[in-house]
Amino acid sequence: MNRPAQERSGLGRRRFIRRLGGIGGMAALGALPLELFAARGQIQRLRYSHNQNRTRLVFDLNGPVEHSVFTLSEPDRVVIDIEQTALHKPLPQLRDTGLVARLRHGVRHGHDLRVVIDLSVRARPKSFLQRPSGDAGWRLVVDLHDNRLYAGRSGSEETAKRAPQKPLRDVVVAIDAGHGGRDPGAVGRHGTHEKDVTLAVALKLERLLKRQHGIRPVLIRRSDKYIRLRERVRLARAKKADLFVSIHADAFRDQRARGSSVYALSLRGASSEAARWMADKENSSDLFGGVALDQHSDLVASVLLDLAQKATIQSSLDIGDNVLGRLKRVGRVHKHEVEQAGFAVLRSPDIPSILVETAFISNPREERKLRSAAYQNKLALAMSDGILHHFKRKAPPGTILSGRPAPAVG
Repeated sequence: MNRPAQERSGLGRRRFIRRLGGIGGMAALGALPLELFAARGQIQRLRYSHNQNRTRLVFDLNGPVEHSVFTLSEPDRVVIDIEQTALHKPLPQLRDTGLVARLRHGVRHGHDLRVVIDLSVRARPKSFLQRPSGDAGWRLVVDLHDNRLYAGRSGSEETAKRAPQKPLRDVVVAIDAGHGGRDPGAVGRHGTHEKDVTLAVALKLERLLKRQHGIRPVLIRRSDKYIRLRERVRLARAKKADLFVSIHADAFRDQRARGSSVYALSLRGASSEAARWMADKENSSDLFGGVALDQHSDLVASVLLDLAQKATIQSSLDIGDNVLGRLKRVGRVHKHEVEQAGFAVLRSPDIPSILVETAFISNPREERKLRSAAYQNKLALAMSDGILHHFKRKAPPGTILSGRPAPAVG
């Protein structure tokens, strides 16, 4: 990748869910043969119990699993995604417990299990993994609590007035195709321009994320257009992005260099950016969702900015780890950890940001891959899976994926 000097100086370091129109067809998936699972974990059996306020489901496992649980409405459902897991035998149908109407299951990505619980009334799920104890092995426990029990618990009647809440929103992912227009980026031995590869992958990533419930992708550029680096960050902030993903293709004088890389901002880059934000009245007046830095003393503002930057970098590293882990399944990676550098496009203090070097365009073999639509799709799918894996677990408050309102600002 051909980078401006200020970038080169710092260089050193599931799919989530288909729209439940997709789940609407899950009734048929329950009949799929169990052999279709290319999975490691196994559910031995499902047990359940019920009392007046709660239904408990216990999945007996042959080992630990990764899982996520979320709710959907219209109609009300609870969805349980269990990674790399198959069924030892079909799940039993649950009797109507007052909360649960029926249970369905299906295969995701050829190796994951999705369980969908159709609810009679809205319920609040909680889940946890239990380690082996006594005669019991690993267990995944999912509790469904009657949501009506949580209404009006303020020491008064259920009819007590509550403060109105904003509707939950989508998680916004800003996708930045590197270079563009008069800036071609790196050029491969066979004439491939980095700006064309990055835009092709960005468009494919946008298409994948558009299919996901609770995610709204926005493209920084969708044509061969030149956009300054800081303008890219400004556009992401204007779209109120929860994540900024910049897509590039690496280059090096040694044509043998190969593999994908993922970068987050370095602490040095964060420190150098802090002074700029402190001095910029436009930035400081709308940072952190309405908490204005210019209303505080320089010392307090500096502390607030430092805390925000550290939290943002940590989120960036977490998302980067998830994306890099998926890229390892596509092909070779250049470094096995998320690296950190002072790239200008990573410097927003309040938006987690990652830069993905898809491959080395200077390597003739990788250049041929980058020209391939099939390989571009693999890269986009890996990034989509990594992003969604993160947000299934750590979605911002106030979003559909988190299922909880944002805290009040004031």
